[in-house]
Amino acid sequence: MLLTIPGLLNPAQIDKIRETLTGAEFVDGRLTAGRVAAQVKHNLELKPEPERHDRLVRIVMASLAHNETFRFAALPHRVADPIVARYEPGMTYGDHVDDPIMGSNGPRFRTDVSMTVFLNPPETYEGGELTIRTPFGDRKVKLPAGDAVLYPSSSLHQVAEVTAGERLVVLTWIQSYVRDPAQRELLYELNLARERLQKEAPGAETTGYVDRSYANLLRMWAEL
Repeated sequence: MLLTIPGLLNPAQIDKIRETLTGAEFVDGRLTAGRVAAQVKHNLELKPEPERHDRLVRIVMASLAHNETFRFAALPHRVADPIVARYEPGMTYGDHVDDPIMGSNGPRFRTDVSMTVFLNPPETYEGGELTIRTPFGDRKVKLPAGDAVLYPSSSLHQVAEVTAGERLVVLTWIQSYVRDPAQRELLYELNLARERLQKEAPGAETTGYVDRSYANLLRMWAEL
């Protein structure tokens, strides 16, 4: 499932992130890439500094915790600390899949869902589209500032070359309670129906059936 989340970060949060990044040092993004990905990765990433890092984590994690679309789509068990990536003219990230296991500096976790949050308006840079290969063809994603996209970490994807301006994004990865992407998609769509029924017909027998089906499917498929 490829899903966009409009307004994950509000303008005040984006301003706070930009303020946090003022004067920050960015380093070669290949330092955090796996052996294969490093061959096609050409970008910059924020150098870890405890104070800046903690501030960014608080802003992003607070947004994720309060966003129902994220919670029901990703069913997050563990969420990686966010990374800020910057692409200047000439920079790109070729076809790759994200590392299946992350967390070299802390607890190890499986990557099920990848997330990109856009920090600057699309009209401020040229190129830089995130292209994700799906069973229905390639999907190109270039969203307004504050919007996010979720997609399976197993998806082959790339970032097109930035030809002008600057592409600035926040990245994170999620280990889901439900490993299988098809099962997560089914649960997400079932929950949309469940939420609608609970608002429009809370006492209906059908609402109870859907609610119990959602709960029991999640119980069947969840991994702790």
